[in-house]
Amino acid sequence: MRQRIRVLGGVVLLGVACAAWGFLPDEPKPVPKPVPRAAPKPIPKAAPKAPEAAAEAPAVPVAPPAKAPAERRPGEVFRDCADCPEMVVIPAGSFDMGGSGSDESPVHRVSVRSFAMGRTEVTQGQWRAVMGNNPSRFDNCGADCPVENVSWNDAQDYVRRLSANTGKTYRLPSEAEWEYACRAGGRHEYCGGDNLDAVGWYGAYATPKGNSRESTNPVARKQVNAFGLYDMSGNVWEWTEDCWNASYSGAPTDGSAWTSGDCGRRVLRGGSWYYKPQLARSADRFWFVTTYRINYGGFRLARMLP
Repeated sequence: MRQRIRVLGGVVLLGVACAAWGFLPDEPKPVPKPVPRAAPKPIPKAAPKAPEAAAEAPAVPVAPPAKAPAERRPGEVFRDCADCPEMVVIPAGSFDMGGSGSDESPVHRVSVRSFAMGRTEVTQGQWRAVMGNNPSRFDNCGADCPVENVSWNDAQDYVRRLSANTGKTYRLPSEAEWEYACRAGGRHEYCGGDNLDAVGWYGAYATPKGNSRESTNPVARKQVNAFGLYDMSGNVWEWTEDCWNASYSGAPTDGSAWTSGDCGRRVLRGGSWYYKPQLARSADRFWFVTTYRINYGGFRLARMLP
């Protein structure tokens, strides 16, 4: 009996042991070590684009600074266009203006600024180039003969048109400028000397008769004066800017035109192919109304300098 109990107890113990064994936890399996992964290669980032430069505007050429006009020298001869009259630079200076005649007095001191004066009277060819016609009575004399049969108003029309064409300031000379340029630093009887035959055409209807052969004559054929000007005495009377005054009392002394007085009449200087020698003197004065046209009346130009 005891033996059966032992056997039974052994069996029970064995069962308990087995049961206990069954309830024991399994031995933990070793956790596999993680396989190190290769670090992902960084994806190269595109370099940031430099901001596009704004399209450059086309270079605008910079104009060089304007050069001041070269100062012209006294005695220099120039022209502003192919058909323009030749001009001579007249130096600044002072002179005694006037003479012994009642309308030539009182003799007075005048100071004149530098300006340019026509080397010759305006010719028929030069007039035609600007105005498109030829009003001259002596049109058969040729393109190099002075234009005549032009009034003071006609001369002003030519001056305005030539100034517009060239962008230069042309005008008629003042009476003071005219006499200053005629005398050219001297006190000769005529413009350029004391012998009228040498310097001018005159006297078709004088007694004794002069050298003009009853006509105008081509310019620049006689002796030039000390400023380089031709035909200031003779050939054609030359219009000036000034109004007529019967004497020099109250006349400007700065070389400017006298623009008060009888402005329906304007001063002419220099004599002509028609008249006697006395009217070609450096100091002699004459006048016509502004609308008067005659075949012994013409003009020469003056021009402002910078």
